[in-house]
Amino acid sequence: MISRSYLSELFSLDGRVAVVTGGSSGIGKAIAGALARAGASVVVVARRRAELVATVEELTADGCRAGFVSADLGTRDAVRAAAESMAEVFGEPDILVNSAGINLRPPMGELDEDVWDATMAVNLEAPYLLGRRFGPGMAERGFGRIIHISSQQAHRAFVDSGAYGVSKGALESLARSQAEAWSPYGVTCNTLVPGFVMSPLNARLSSDPEAVAALAARTMTGRNGIAEDFCGAAVFLAGGASAYVTGQSVFVDGGFSVH
Repeated sequence: MISRSYLSELFSLDGRVAVVTGGSSGIGKAIAGALARAGASVVVVARRRAELVATVEELTADGCRAGFVSADLGTRDAVRAAAESMAEVFGEPDILVNSAGINLRPPMGELDEDVWDATMAVNLEAPYLLGRRFGPGMAERGFGRIIHISSQQAHRAFVDSGAYGVSKGALESLARSQAEAWSPYGVTCNTLVPGFVMSPLNARLSSDPEAVAALAARTMTGRNGIAEDFCGAAVFLAGGASAYVTGQSVFVDGGFSVH
């Protein structure tokens, strides 16, 4: 059928290699599954080995090609070592998704240097270092996709945004800088901006029914997000259909940001 051929040309990731950090839970896991089912060979990166094994087993049971790297992205040396391990699984990646993050949000008056440093290391420095490692190779090969996962706190302050909001605002700026550097060579760099998503990263808020209901009421769809809401956007940004989309913050938030 012509429609199937056309859609495959636009969205298939056959022959591509993807790395997804934070890929064993939440939004990262949903995106890893989407990219794998769209044809990419996916390397899932996270800390907990048991969750990594379970994620890869789930994907391979569906006929996907997947592997994993267990790594803590909290220090520069660990990120550099992990990056080399990522490239050893299926080769140099064509697609890099930075979904790993930590969500430590004490009130600003209680925000100390340790929380600040830990937040910046995982949420900002790791994406920078991985982009520095893989972006030039993508540019040299003439194709690459870098996708960061940001937050509403990059654009507005609420529920103690603190260092978390700062890290995510900087992450979106990083995407624009990467886009400026590498888009002339076929590498697009974009950010997905979630609304409130019921995921392990938001466990604190998810446990408060009143807060969950209030956040849902701020959307236009009348509900909070789920991890699977990001699958289509991720496949689009990872493939050929998005070749002219770069440096953008794409909101996947049920209208939260404009309501």
